[in-house]
Amino acid sequence: MLRLKGLNAHLGRSHVLQGVDLDLPRGRISAILGRNGVGKTTTLRTVMGLVAPSSGEIWLEGRDVTHWPPFRVARAGVGYVPEGRMIFPDLTVLENLRVGERRPAHAWPLSRLFELFPPLKERERNRGAHLSGGEQQMLAIARALVGDPSLLLLDEPSQGLAPLVLRELLAVIKKLREEGVSILLVEQNLRFAEAVADEIAIMVKGRIVYAASASRFRAEEETIRSRYLTL
Repeated sequence: MLRLKGLNAHLGRSHVLQGVDLDLPRGRISAILGRNGVGKTTTLRTVMGLVAPSSGEIWLEGRDVTHWPPFRVARAGVGYVPEGRMIFPDLTVLENLRVGERRPAHAWPLSRLFELFPPLKERERNRGAHLSGGEQQMLAIARALVGDPSLLLLDEPSQGLAPLVLRELLAVIKKLREEGVSILLVEQNLRFAEAVADEIAIMVKGRIVYAASASRFRAEEETIRSRYLTL
């Protein structure tokens, strides 16, 4: 589905991604964990075409999309939910969704999105600024889905959410996997990632230093966490 091969990326003089290798099979969820500033968000932005890779390859569904601009990556079936949600605060829920609609959705039309996120239906005429944090996260995901992606990039979706909302978000992500959407998830919340991911990768200083199935990660968690994730 998605393959990163020796991916390098710079932000100014900073060598952020340093030979990232990662494989995400179709219909699976892979989570990238790591401390702040190790390159997790840059990985997603590079896949999306928002950061130009210095070298290496990005393959999507057997196509080399390494140097594609963001609009071509989106049209190839990639949806992006950025950290901080980045919804339009002065637009209504419905208007935010229409912005993401390049053409009438087939897999995720508005009616189905409102079934997946009932609070959005109730507040479809409310402005984005008037939504709760959980509702804004739902809206950000829905806006990405309206483009019918086969791959969804999620950057810190659990950030700032209450436990009840987190449980609802977990259920939504699992539902998307059941529907065949592949997901690359960047997270700081270890428990959240463990609860939803099929594979877990650890990033340190721009490199993937550990990758394993979720079950293997749980068996090795204490060692891996103390080695790579604690301060």
